[in-house]
Amino acid sequence: MASTTTGIEWTDKTWNPTTGCTKVSPGCKHCYALEITKRFPNHFQNGFEFTLHPARLQQPRSWRKPSRIFVNSMSDLFHDQMPLDYLRQIFEVMAACPQHNFQILTKRAERLAEVAHLLPWPEHIWVGVSVETQKYTTRIDALRTVPASVRFLSCEPLLGPLQLDLTGIHWVITGGESGRGCRPIEEDWVRSIRDQCIAADVAFFHKQWGGVRPKSKGRLLDGMEWSQMPRALPVAAD
Repeated sequence: MASTTTGIEWTDKTWNPTTGCTKVSPGCKHCYALEITKRFPNHFQNGFEFTLHPARLQQPRSWRKPSRIFVNSMSDLFHDQMPLDYLRQIFEVMAACPQHNFQILTKRAERLAEVAHLLPWPEHIWVGVSVETQKYTTRIDALRTVPASVRFLSCEPLLGPLQLDLTGIHWVITGGESGRGCRPIEEDWVRSIRDQCIAADVAFFHKQWGGVRPKSKGRLLDGMEWSQMPRALPVAAD
């Protein structure tokens, strides 16, 4: 579970220098990462307690193939228990691996904004915030203050319609919730976000409709898949 290829459509692999988290908003209600720790307890000795994994820090340096890497799919890089020194070490590793695009996603937008000026932001480090309902669009304002070349929104699980100010945003992902107890998503919510992205010239990616079985309802919106990316991956050297 340290690093894996993944079925997440907008990335290639995951890297988890920490694991574990705490719930902070409605999008966390059916946390997939928490369920994974329950299914594979031998891989998570501390369960879903926030845990540092220093032995994993240097892993991306050994990955030669250029990849999109989702950082901390099993945690939150800006969790309040994340030591600033350890966070800086993570960013130093990312900065030293320009062959990859590192994709960071957080619900802790306030802490992100507080410490962003203490971290390196080369163009291959992307950062985004989760926005599941209109109430949490305030996270976008904090995101806008971060000097990253790619700032993105993950509207998954999308739990209601959104009106978005996309100023300074480069990419938006939408998705429905999956698994037992999944909450419904409406096509018009996704269609509206897509249209807002088109109007603002922002890349749009619809990940899935969700359902009890992950990916069971596919990805089509109005008869097509929307898989736009904010930029191409670096070209591998010969």
